[in-house]
Amino acid sequence: MRVKRYVVDSMPDALQKIRTDLGKDAVILNTKEIRTGGFLGLFGKKKIEVIAAIDGANTNSGGAAQRFAPQPQPQQQKVMSQEQPARIQSHYSDFPDVPDVIAPVSAKKELVTVSTSVETQKSFASQQSYSPVSVNAPNRVILKDEHLMEELKQMKEMMRKLTHASEETNLPEPIQKIEHRLIEQEVDPALVRQIMDEVVADFQLADEPVTDESALQVVRTKLGQVLQSDRSKQISPQTRVVHFVGPTGVGKTTTIAKLAAEQVLKYQRKVGFITSDTYRIAAIEQLKTYGTILNVPLEVVFSPQDLAKAFHNLAECDVIFMDTAGRNFRNEMYVSELNSLLKTQGNSETILVLSLTTKYRDMRAITNNFNKFKLDKVLFTKMDETDSYGAIVNVVHEFSLQLSYVTNGQSVPDDITEMNEWQIIDLLLEEPRA
Repeated sequence: MRVKRYVVDSMPDALQKIRTDLGKDAVILNTKEIRTGGFLGLFGKKKIEVIAAIDGANTNSGGAAQRFAPQPQPQQQKVMSQEQPARIQSHYSDFPDVPDVIAPVSAKKELVTVSTSVETQKSFASQQSYSPVSVNAPNRVILKDEHLMEELKQMKEMMRKLTHASEETNLPEPIQKIEHRLIEQEVDPALVRQIMDEVVADFQLADEPVTDESALQVVRTKLGQVLQSDRSKQISPQTRVVHFVGPTGVGKTTTIAKLAAEQVLKYQRKVGFITSDTYRIAAIEQLKTYGTILNVPLEVVFSPQDLAKAFHNLAECDVIFMDTAGRNFRNEMYVSELNSLLKTQGNSETILVLSLTTKYRDMRAITNNFNKFKLDKVLFTKMDETDSYGAIVNVVHEFSLQLSYVTNGQSVPDDITEMNEWQIIDLLLEEPRA
């Protein structure tokens, strides 16, 4: 029996050295981590100590005969692997230089045959570093945490529903019916609850019974306080430039044509067009067609540097309508470019154009983005394409914007009127149609 001790950095290094020194038939008796160098046992480097051995009959001189000898059957291999530790133990005295390493080897320890294949080396290294418990445990912890979070989420939702139900039971039935109607119209639930609390307080203060008619009248008054404003919805006669901003597809160009027709035909003002919408196919041609019909001049700007020339060419106009490109409102480059286009001299207004067919969640994000440009008014389009009007209340209440116009069709110059708050309130409170 020939036994040899190796101190290496990794198991692949040990396997290579064992194969070179002892041959492919060598067996590994023991492996353990040790530290070498350092001071008083500190700051030492981690190493791996490997004890390998080979039977005297498998040395280089007899290696050829051994390789050509008949291979033992699996049952014989099992018997040999059980007998080898005992044979090695009888030869301990032949190796006085490594008795401290060989002595702790248990007689029951399995002997691992050295393999030169890459798969065996990877398997051995993975067995030294990981165990099934260490690999699977994080997955079990993650699954457990996800299950716990899901249960907490369900409990929270259940508590919210129970709380909301208990609050509803405190409201008189006529007020509950109005609350449900406003929620169905997609009015912000927090605003609805605030209005309902004020209505209940008013009835308690007046000490009057709550009826369907009286509840509708009080809620109507509260909604009027949210939507009404002392400012004019129309374009001011002192306004020199009107900027129209908004996302794609809301109908800015058509709306500009409708308002231009109103200014030309109703107020006899000379109108000019400026468009920076050079991204949408046929956008310039569309506005040019409207300009030809209304006898309104058009200037096209490709960058903020072209604005000075455009304003100079339209110096004789009473009011200038500026159409901006309806691009992605989340694009920061577009935001910066649009901000440069809105820096004009003289009195100006900036009108945000929103479609009533847009979800309020998107409306809020759009308004938040364009609100950086000092929005003055909000104009809603496509009123004829929806039966939900709660977004109007939400935008005015959350962003304190002044209502202006609303469109309800594609006809030019028709299908545009000033926003009537009381008409919107009646639509919000009317009984849903069958």
